[in-house]
Amino acid sequence: MKNKRTINTISILLILLLLAVSCAKREQVSPIAEASIESSFDAKISEIQKYGNLVLNLKSKTLKNAGFEYGDILKVDVNGQSLNIPFGTNFSDVDAGSLVCKDDKGKLIIAINMGDFATTHKIATKEVRPNKSFVWKAVSAPIRETKITISMGTKAGYKEEYDVRNLSRTNNRSDYSSDEVFANFRPITTSGIGKNKIYRSSSPINPELGRASYADALVKKANIKSILNLADDKAKVEKFHSDSSFNSPYYYSLFKKGGVKTLNLGIDYNAPEFKRGLKEGLEFLSKVPTPYLIHCTEGKDRAGFVSALLSALMGAKYDEIANDYMQTYINYYKIEKDSPSYNALKKSNIDKILRNFASLSDEANLNEVDWSGVATTYLRSIGLSDKVINKLKSNLR
Repeated sequence: MKNKRTINTISILLILLLLAVSCAKREQVSPIAEASIESSFDAKISEIQKYGNLVLNLKSKTLKNAGFEYGDILKVDVNGQSLNIPFGTNFSDVDAGSLVCKDDKGKLIIAINMGDFATTHKIATKEVRPNKSFVWKAVSAPIRETKITISMGTKAGYKEEYDVRNLSRTNNRSDYSSDEVFANFRPITTSGIGKNKIYRSSSPINPELGRASYADALVKKANIKSILNLADDKAKVEKFHSDSSFNSPYYYSLFKKGGVKTLNLGIDYNAPEFKRGLKEGLEFLSKVPTPYLIHCTEGKDRAGFVSALLSALMGAKYDEIANDYMQTYINYYKIEKDSPSYNALKKSNIDKILRNFASLSDEANLNEVDWSGVATTYLRSIGLSDKVINKLKSNLR
């Protein structure tokens, strides 16, 4: 009996010890869990980027240290508005036209994917100068005094969607199968467009992605005669040229001959300034010789929109337009066609762009649309005459 009582006593002590350890662990975890829900951080705007994105003085590690994670939905109070914004790492983590709080190498950026947050949410307006440069003008309170508060909205509320869309790439040539893939350089080969009439690419002049010299060599090889630069103004091109590492001689030679039209466009294709610039750029193309090149910085969003527009104008079907647009994601991120990531990105980017472009509902069948008619109507709406439209089509055949 004595031995049984001793064993029972030891068993009870072991159980109590295990319970104590379990409680201690819960006490250690609890403060972090509470912080991830209850912490609130004040921030101010340190910069408004060219595309209307707000760069905050709050670092992403501050949120992470409090238990915030990619895929959480943040509650962001800004300029009297309360917004629910997914926390992620890429603009493409969300649909075109949707909000995102992006961790950009430690900086926090509040943005609209393919949109203009500052203008949309009445923080500031962009004043474009005759030379295509711009300045941001505050709507009411000084920009740097605008108070922003970030707290937890829904923990892991966007996690499943974030995991599907999460993309990463390198800027190392050795990680890509060819110069063309690395530079995202290719001819547009959709229906109605003649062979080697028009190409698209990442920037052959901007060296920040490490692709410019490769793109420039490919531009020369393709004997490009005329270039539509959607991303930069003339001063920016000259600045690239003056850098000691400059290595885009063919591009610069075309620029000096008047063969490059610089537009310095934002990312919001619905913005009046975008439409004005696009009109100017397409009028330029109607007067100059082919082959053409269209580029922005990555050759992804602005170049993707203009490529889709011209493909549509020339008679391309939906699948052709979508495939050309999505080839950039295959090139940069090595995603497989028709994979969950591919389909999610297609639905939220080019499909959404086309639906918005043609004022279609989410239920409309994109395969049944007369995209040439839609493109023609759009070009007329931004001010292009039928004469210019027909000349552009003639040049591209």
